[in-house]
Amino acid sequence: MHRSFQWAVLLVFVVVCSFIIKDEQNLSVVFIGDSITVGSVPRVQSPPRFAGEYLQQQRGIGKVKVANAGISGYTTVNFLPGSSTYEKVKLAADTIQANTNATLIFSIMLGTNDSAIKGPLGAPLTPANYRANLKTITDSLMARYPYCRVIINYPIWYSDSTANGHSSYLKAGQERVLLYQKQIDTLTNLYKKARPQRVFLGDKKAYQYFRENYLTDFKEQKGPSGVYYLHPNQKGDKALGEFWAKSILRSLK
Repeated sequence: MHRSFQWAVLLVFVVVCSFIIKDEQNLSVVFIGDSITVGSVPRVQSPPRFAGEYLQQQRGIGKVKVANAGISGYTTVNFLPGSSTYEKVKLAADTIQANTNATLIFSIMLGTNDSAIKGPLGAPLTPANYRANLKTITDSLMARYPYCRVIINYPIWYSDSTANGHSSYLKAGQERVLLYQKQIDTLTNLYKKARPQRVFLGDKKAYQYFRENYLTDFKEQKGPSGVYYLHPNQKGDKALGEFWAKSILRSLK
């Protein structure tokens, strides 16, 4: 009788452990964005890398693979299907998804360069065109990867003085970023009805965080309009990565 009880306990233990193992979810995350996504030290120090490290530490998360598909100066126009940039995104996704049963996630943060007064491709994009481009990119990704999830994050804050030798953003650009936020809200709400559990509103908090902490979390840069703040430093990269990671975790619930 005692031996039978021991075997019963062992069986329960094995069954419970098997459920625990199955509960671990492997993730393959492709981050789409601009120089902010690229990070302050590409391949070494970037929001995608910090996001991956944060995810890896969370209970219920198994193996995490991350691909950084950010390209400096790029807009939603650069990432439209048919472009060489879009092909690179597909290659990144195909590579990290090879021989794995992981959940494929695309985390997008575009809009900073779209909002510029001049310089980047297509800038300045109207809010309607910005939303249309995001929809085109998202629809194409879902068509190619039927089981993927797409997360669209708010573009983050930058100073009204932002301008460099190639592009000018200034106050008008920052005002456009705020209009883009509303377009992201509208788009993700439409997807919530049409494609539930496929497209998610991502991070909204980083914008205000950087607006309040730009002196400690942004690089100080100089341009035609004086000192400006556009790119996170190492501290900012880590903060942004954690914001993105938390939005990914919310999409998994």
